[in-house]
Amino acid sequence: MPTPPAPSPRPPAADPEATARTDAHATAAAPVVSSVSPSSGPAGTAVVITGSGLTGATQVRFGTALSSFTVVSDTQINATVPTGSGTVQITVTTPNGTSTQNVTFTYGTATAPTLASLSPASGPAGGGNTVVLTGTGFTGATQVLFGATPAPSFTVNSPTQITATAPAGSGSVPVKVTTPGGGSNTLTYTYVSGPAISSLSPSAGPQAGGNTVVITGTNLANTTSVHFGATSVAFTVLSGTQVSAVAPPGTGSVNVNVTTPGGTSNNLTYTYSAIPTVGTVSPGQGPTAGGTTVMITGTGFTGATQVLFGTTPALSFTVNSATQITATAPPGVAGAVAVNVVTPGGTSGPGAFYFYVAPPALTSLAPPSGPANGGNTVVINGLNLTLTTAVHIGAASVPFTVLNDSQVSFAAPPGTGTANVNVTTPGGTSNNLTYTYMAAPALSGLNPNLGPESGGTVVTVTGTNLATTTSVHFGVVSAAYTVLSDTQLTAVAPPGTGTTNVNVTATGGTSNNLTFTYVPPPG
Repeated sequence: MPTPPAPSPRPPAADPEATARTDAHATAAAPVVSSVSPSSGPAGTAVVITGSGLTGATQVRFGTALSSFTVVSDTQINATVPTGSGTVQITVTTPNGTSTQNVTFTYGTATAPTLASLSPASGPAGGGNTVVLTGTGFTGATQVLFGATPAPSFTVNSPTQITATAPAGSGSVPVKVTTPGGGSNTLTYTYVSGPAISSLSPSAGPQAGGNTVVITGTNLANTTSVHFGATSVAFTVLSGTQVSAVAPPGTGSVNVNVTTPGGTSNNLTYTYSAIPTVGTVSPGQGPTAGGTTVMITGTGFTGATQVLFGTTPALSFTVNSATQITATAPPGVAGAVAVNVVTPGGTSGPGAFYFYVAPPALTSLAPPSGPANGGNTVVINGLNLTLTTAVHIGAASVPFTVLNDSQVSFAAPPGTGTANVNVTTPGGTSNNLTYTYMAAPALSGLNPNLGPESGGTVVTVTGTNLATTTSVHFGVVSAAYTVLSDTQLTAVAPPGTGTTNVNVTATGGTSNNLTFTYVPPPG
């Protein structure tokens, strides 16, 4: 505070310069004191004097007692009440004169301060945070105590407010303000352990943000803010160990931390993921029963949480790399479905399709049997045969020709007995049909073995494997016949001359030849 100067004697009237100064002072307005706040209190009280023309003040008096003071502006002076008693007038002296307004200050007995609130009422064990104390009678405060520990620093903002820096401490402690009037009541200030976070779920998300992240840790009940990088985000305290927060938009990786009255936690990394893309699916088709292993290629597959075939999740999948996933197709209905990959970055757009193929179904073989030496053409009748990839007869895979969606033909290989025939397509393997290998017929006798050249003779043919006979030939002429059993048939000899070979063709092939003789009419 400035020290008031001693009064100077008035210069002699004959001094021209002194006369000029006196004239200048006479023309300038004297200072005006309009109020003092507070207007009462003990010596040592800090007061604010307001008025006008206060610039350059050289003296502030409370009655006759000089006060230490600071000129804040032309309209304000901060002063400290000097020792005194009763009610006294406050005057301010400047080079322009001394105020004359009857603004008074009343000396009174100092009263103890009172504390009404602390904000915040808790803080970190390490201290250093700012606490605002509100109450009354703070003027001239000499100490702020947190328990037995003085605040490292404090500022009396007004008779009703103090800003203090909390010291380090632990547990709960009483806070007290001391002024010349005594000590205040106490309010409780709690030292809070700092938060610590251990996990983020999920730890990655879309660049557009907006997803909910659950932060797990300790001492989170009094969370005051959550930051993703430099961004403060909306959050909800779930418990003392969990807080949920809404991730903001971002790219790359950012630190996530939590702030409570106990301080700011450690950092955990949150990664912004790009939306994945699906480029190819191989194979691109499979049975409606599912189970096919499919290789999916694309981008952004790291951290994939789901692979979808249409709306159905894959039975299982493995992320091989950021660009490749192996998945097992689920069951589906015949037709095409989009294959999509879901990651923390989002769900891929429709980029590739997988076709569910209905399984083939066989209804008949034409013929259902054939010669043991094979070579005959067999037509398979059924459904969903267009995509046939293999035809099996027994254990043998045979060449085939797809005729249409309901027919496939193949040349029967040699064989014996019966064999299962089935068809394989991307939709699976069909049911089995039975194909029978037949032995070739063998002839042992003709009765009679001769007849007139005009034909018409009924010939009984005996042998074996005749049940499936398809033709009887006399030479090159096909004759009418009737199958009597697997060992006998009758045939009507056509016209002819000389001798001719007789044979039988059945499913198993063509028999050996027997000789039939044509007899000319008597001459």
